[in-house]
Amino acid sequence: MFVKEKIPRISESEWEVMKVFWNHSPASANEVVELLDSKTDWKPTTIKTLINRLVKKGALGFHQKGKTYSYFPLISEEECLKAESSSFLNRLYGGALKVMIVNFLKDEKLTEAEIDELKEILDQRKKES
Repeated sequence: MFVKEKIPRISESEWEVMKVFWNHSPASANEVVELLDSKTDWKPTTIKTLINRLVKKGALGFHQKGKTYSYFPLISEEECLKAESSSFLNRLYGGALKVMIVNFLKDEKLTEAEIDELKEILDQRKKES
């Protein structure tokens, strides 16, 4: 997979398009239009514009065969999630992970299984440090 030094900022609409490519790649613009038809009320031109933006941002690459373009992701979903998580943490909490986690835990209703999983993650992190 192509490794990027900086992950591009992706809008909410672009995320929806990227999800299609992460699950169905490579794909033509028309295939993406069909796959998003039931999920959105976007016009084909809107979807094609979003694809072009993602190409310009370096999130998608393409192969051309005749008049047909086949698009594929240049960045993984995991890379994007990490970049977005970091951006979110910095924008809303000034980079303070503890504050974010405390706010989340106070407001969310967690199942016993979710609490156990969080404990396991924290215990593992404690062992690693």
